[in-house]
Amino acid sequence: MKAYVVEREALIHNIQALKRFAGDVPIWGVLKGNGYGIGLIPLARHLWENGITRFAVTEMKEAEHLREAFPECEILMMRSTADPAEINELLDLNVILTIGSYETAVAVNSIAGERSTVASVHLCIDTGMGRYGFFPDQTDKIISIYDYMKSLAVEGIFTHFHSAFCSEKATRQQFEQFTQLLDKLQDAGYETGMAHCCNSAAFLKYPEMHLDGVRLGSALLGRLSFQSKLNLKKIGYAECTVEEIRTIPKGSTVGYAAGFKAKEQTRVAVIGLGWYNGFTAERQNDLFRVRDSLWAILRHIRDIFIRRNIIVTVNGHKCRVLGHVGMVHAVVDVTDIDCALGDKVVAQVNPLTVKGLRIQYR
Repeated sequence: MKAYVVEREALIHNIQALKRFAGDVPIWGVLKGNGYGIGLIPLARHLWENGITRFAVTEMKEAEHLREAFPECEILMMRSTADPAEINELLDLNVILTIGSYETAVAVNSIAGERSTVASVHLCIDTGMGRYGFFPDQTDKIISIYDYMKSLAVEGIFTHFHSAFCSEKATRQQFEQFTQLLDKLQDAGYETGMAHCCNSAAFLKYPEMHLDGVRLGSALLGRLSFQSKLNLKKIGYAECTVEEIRTIPKGSTVGYAAGFKAKEQTRVAVIGLGWYNGFTAERQNDLFRVRDSLWAILRHIRDIFIRRNIIVTVNGHKCRVLGHVGMVHAVVDVTDIDCALGDKVVAQVNPLTVKGLRIQYR
């Protein structure tokens, strides 16, 4: 049996802790990537049952499934799109659209006008993320949406922080750019609606930036790159069973490239979990600036001198993984513990890397 287990009590603990910290500020539950890997609808259901009824997504299928399951929820499509088919479907689903460019505004306004309806939209402002959005100095283009596009109802405005988890300076610069634009629009008499800029990291680190709403994804799962004072619990683990037990003699090797060689007779267990399932899977380097390459080199040098083991638990006992992890199997040292075929194995796996495992809420 293989599964990815989500602990309901831990998830509810996180949701309630985040709600208390937010106070009266509305929370948008970000559900992209199949609910950060733990299931779009199950995660949405737990949010709904605990009072979070606003959801943010990036894909059409996510919006479709949410609207079917939660007819009364608010859904924000955070990806700007000028595709006519997508715009029509989003309007059919009563989804709030993101307007990230003048061209997108024209496309949505035209289609909404043809349908004799008014599209609810949020404006996206690019303060440095570089994906979608008006630049803060494109005030004239932004104002033209208010003045001339009568089939658009601007209900909100947002930006996205690129370094809230690691750079206070960059985050404060982005926040200042965003709030200066808000002030300009409001001073000119335009209603900006719900202003929101905080992702999970900014929400936890900079409460003064919560504004009219916050967008939380990774915080729900307690999977952050920094310590949080909210004592959030890390959600999710992989579970499988012992599939084989063997005793290998001194000198035997394990795994591809003979990554492990036994220095003495060793009792080992083969477990049904590998990198295909997300176990030990890491994101590849996708940026090759000098400083990023140097950091990668330093990490490898550190690993040479600091011996680190990959650990799983078998029947609650910590066991070391031997050799390279295979596609769907791994081998662990069980010399010093009692175990048998079929015994439970638990491993830490990031839900965003999970494949081939059934998601179970318990």
